[in-house]
Amino acid sequence: MNYQLDLGHYVRPGDMVIWGQGGSEPATLTDMLVRRSRTIAGLRCFVGIPADSAVTADTARHLSVSSYCGSGSNAALYAAGMLEIVRLHYSQLPDALSSGDLAADVVLVQVSAPDPMGRHSLGLADDYFSAAIDTARVVIAEINDQVPFTFGARTLTDADWTAAIHTSRPPAQMASPAVDDLTRAVATRAAGLVPDGATLQFGIGALPEAVLAELGGHRELGIHSGIINDAAMRLMQAGVVTGARKSRDVGVAIGGLLGGTSELHAFADRNPHVEIRSTRYTHDPQVLSTSHRLTAINSAIEVDLTGQVNSEMIGTRYVGALGGAVDFLTGAGRSPGGLPMVALASTAKGRSRIVAELATPISTPREVPVVVVTEHGIADLRGTTLDQRIERMLLVADPFHRPALELAGEKILSTS
Repeated sequence: MNYQLDLGHYVRPGDMVIWGQGGSEPATLTDMLVRRSRTIAGLRCFVGIPADSAVTADTARHLSVSSYCGSGSNAALYAAGMLEIVRLHYSQLPDALSSGDLAADVVLVQVSAPDPMGRHSLGLADDYFSAAIDTARVVIAEINDQVPFTFGARTLTDADWTAAIHTSRPPAQMASPAVDDLTRAVATRAAGLVPDGATLQFGIGALPEAVLAELGGHRELGIHSGIINDAAMRLMQAGVVTGARKSRDVGVAIGGLLGGTSELHAFADRNPHVEIRSTRYTHDPQVLSTSHRLTAINSAIEVDLTGQVNSEMIGTRYVGALGGAVDFLTGAGRSPGGLPMVALASTAKGRSRIVAELATPISTPREVPVVVVTEHGIADLRGTTLDQRIERMLLVADPFHRPALELAGEKILSTS
């Protein structure tokens, strides 16, 4: 394969370089970039969710790295002081990477082999990064013949890039996380709220995937999500997800990113029932609010007694993201018959995850009404007063921690 390409001919000192996340990372090109960063001063890059990323705490010493998330190996980058978090809602990322301080000078893109008309699919992700292809000074393609050809996403031809290399390597996989009994108990309760015919959005992580695994008895579900994973694929294969009742994209599962294993990659290849679209579509407020019974299934690190959600930090560690939760929870709240759900176990390592007040960044403010689900119950906070919120949140907290939380709730009410 042709790896003969010197990035130094295209990348300038101080450039901002971006690429797709997860399995859509053009691994050969990013390996080249990391090696070349020793000799190109001041290189900046914006990274997303890492799968088997070339940018790690060991390799990024000559790069200035920013991201919207602290997932996976990004957490170690953050802990080492080598990662700057950009707190933007997911829907804002395409514009941010096309103009302003984060605007991409160089886009590295992984594409499929061409079809008979010479068109290359973006394959595993259109997502937030492809918008920058239209504004970047340089686009360099990694044409990987093991990337699936997916529908929905934009296609590129030779005229759309400055340079290209040809590779043949399996894209990185994003395996499903392990699920313990507590997570499964929360997921079972959450799945019981999902109506037949709902259009599903689901976040990343063990809990949203566990909820999907509990939906095998449902009928005619649809998918409109930032990600499509193996659990969603299995629901499609079982005939549970048909998309028959969707208000748009009927019969088609929509996602911005394929985040799963090689089995998912093969399933999506030239599959007319799977489409990969840009963030400007997957997170569009009008699209979400008019989706049939949009059911947003998101997890959290903590929720406080007033309904504020932390999905970003554990203490001083940045491990999550502001992400697209607010986009989807707001959309689900406006969708006819929609359900804006935040699901989490009530405790972690003996510590209550239902807290009096958030001490960390507020990822979802209380102005976004949500339905909070734990293994102990369901707290529907939509259209509630402050005292009703506190009362309902106490009921979904772990019983051991309720007395202390109840005292905290009384103090909140007395000072409000």
